[in-house]
Amino acid sequence: MDVPFSQWYKAIEYRRSRRQFVPRPLEPELRERMCTVCDEFRPFPETRAVLVSQSPDGVFKGLLGHYGRIKGATAFIAYIGNMDCPNVQEKLGYMGEGIILEATSLGLATCWVGGFFKPEVAAQLAGSAEQEKVLAVTPIGYPKAEWSIEEKLMTGFGRNHQRKPLAELIVNSPDTQFPIWVKSALEAARLAPSAVNRQPWRFTVSADDITISVDNLKDTYHISKRLDCGIAMLHLELAAFCNGLRGTWEFLEAPKVARYYRVRPLTY
Repeated sequence: MDVPFSQWYKAIEYRRSRRQFVPRPLEPELRERMCTVCDEFRPFPETRAVLVSQSPDGVFKGLLGHYGRIKGATAFIAYIGNMDCPNVQEKLGYMGEGIILEATSLGLATCWVGGFFKPEVAAQLAGSAEQEKVLAVTPIGYPKAEWSIEEKLMTGFGRNHQRKPLAELIVNSPDTQFPIWVKSALEAARLAPSAVNRQPWRFTVSADDITISVDNLKDTYHISKRLDCGIAMLHLELAAFCNGLRGTWEFLEAPKVARYYRVRPLTY
C-alpha cells in the first residue's frame, strides 16, 4: 500500500493509549478500512496483522495493576511474527505502529499490549502457523469520553508526552547543527510508545544516518525492547520523509537494532 506519510506523521503527536472503550462494534466502513490496512501494510513478509471482530475479554483476562484493565473493546488486532526471522521483533513493532497510527487518524482508540495478554488465546482467534507467534495485540474501538484514573496516570493526561530529553538518548555528542530531517526524526522517534514507558532506544547520529540501539540487552516485563525500537523506527522514518529525506533501513546485530541512512533527498 502507499504509506500516508503525512497523515501518520501528524498522528504521532496526538496518539495516546486508551484502555476504556465504548462497547459497540466498529462501523462497517471503519472495520473494512482497518482490515485493508492490516492486509496491505506488510513492509516485511515475516510479520502480519489480523483484525479480530469479537470481544478480546479472554485475551486480556487478568490484565490488572497500574496498567489498568482493558474494558469495553469489541475487537482487537493481533500482531503475528515468524519466529524464524532474527529481526522479527523490530519488524513487527514497525508494522504494528503503522496500523495504530492509521487507526488514530481515523479517530479510533488503541493500546499496545505486549506482555499482559494470553498469546495462545489470541493465536486461536486470529489464526497462526506453526512457526508463528502473536507477539503483541491492541484493542481497537471508540474511546470513552472520560479518562479512567489508570489512563490519566499512564499517559500524563493534560500534559505533553512524558519522554526523556534527547540529550539522554543520543549516544554521541548532540550536535545542534544537525540537518532539519535529523532533528525532526529524532524528536518523532523520542515520542514513540514503549512498554511501561521505558524508552529503551538510544541514537548514534551523523548528518547522513541515524543508528538505533537498545540501552541494554535485558528485556523487562517479558517484552522485547527491540519491538519498542521498531515502533521508534517507523516514527523516525515518517519524520525524515516529511522533512525532505528518503532513506532506507539496515538491520544490525544486538545491541544495535537498525541504521537509517540517506538514499536521496526528496524532489518535488
